[in-house]
Amino acid sequence: MRLEEHLKIIKFNTVDLLPEEELLDKIKTKKSLRIKYGADPSRPDLHLGHYVCLKKLKDLQDLGHHIIFIVGDFTAMIGDPSGRSKTRPRLTPEEVKENSRTYFEQVFRVLDESRTEIRYNSEWLSKLTPYEVIELSATYTVSRMLERDDFKERYKNNVPISVHELLYPLFQAYDSVAIKADIEVGGTDQKFNFQVGREVQRAFGVDPQVILTVPILEGTDGKLKMSKSYDNYIGITEDPDMMFGKVMSIPDELVLKYYKLVLYYDETKLKEVERKMREDPRECKADLAEEIVKIFWGFQKAKAARDQFDRVFKFKEIPDEVPEFRIPVEGMPLLEVLSKSGIVQSRSEARRLIAQNAVKIGNRVVNAEFEKIVPGPDVVIKVGKRKFLKVVPLN
Repeated sequence: MRLEEHLKIIKFNTVDLLPEEELLDKIKTKKSLRIKYGADPSRPDLHLGHYVCLKKLKDLQDLGHHIIFIVGDFTAMIGDPSGRSKTRPRLTPEEVKENSRTYFEQVFRVLDESRTEIRYNSEWLSKLTPYEVIELSATYTVSRMLERDDFKERYKNNVPISVHELLYPLFQAYDSVAIKADIEVGGTDQKFNFQVGREVQRAFGVDPQVILTVPILEGTDGKLKMSKSYDNYIGITEDPDMMFGKVMSIPDELVLKYYKLVLYYDETKLKEVERKMREDPRECKADLAEEIVKIFWGFQKAKAARDQFDRVFKFKEIPDEVPEFRIPVEGMPLLEVLSKSGIVQSRSEARRLIAQNAVKIGNRVVNAEFEKIVPGPDVVIKVGKRKFLKVVPLN
């Protein structure tokens, strides 16, 4: 492959590529570059926001470069403060181990496991002596550290910053020294940490890494970055019906961005999407949802998810498969049905949904917590937009 084509693939859906001239030199002098990606073990459930980054790693892997996943088991004891307004909770070794296991089960839906190296940064960070930690700390100043947006805001607002948090970017940077990273890949919120990595590598006599960042994908609310903590995420292991429904719920103004970042549509294809959005936005969004489900579940399940969605929302029918909950023939209060059936996670969530008029039986809104629900063959409770529960009598 010509250098121009190689670079074009790397730059697609990329925000920062710094410095580009150093990347060109690396590609010319090395057959396979060492690509670093830090895996945060505090988030075992991956979503489409993570997929944007994984897809870029797959691009690099397909170009013949070597992917090195670094599980931050040591740095998890600090907790990455990036983008946080307060200190992030630290994890136990047991939590890190379990999270890492489920993390990689999902990662290898995208990457080739046989061509991916997994390392844990406790391999080198746990062996640093106090003297070596001081030497590492001497490579960066406090004033430079406070230039980082989250630290700057917290300092200005008198929100505590623990000393150990200032070590996080330095330890992450030392990971780049330990594996001699040529490129580090991540979201734009990691750019500061990657820049620290370049400086620390240089201080330790290692050729500095190139910074490659990808866009942050907003979640279903259309405002905040996709995150499980914001409850606006689309998980890559969610069942096809749920995944399809969540994609259908994104705001229209995000549709083009999803086509570009998740489906990798180029400018020519995006112009066609723009035309379809003007003519029939619902079908255009349904095409997007079907294609995204297809990535993780295949053609048949993606088509079935679309058919199911149409039955429920387009033709106002009840799904073919609805979970059943058995209650005494004399009935049970609505609040108890919702909480005990497991269709909601807690009694407080059930109360919130009832208060929001989000619970229906047929076309009737049920907004009384203690209304008695009497079981029967046609008693189907709809909770929100996508959850159904059939209430039947105990045998």
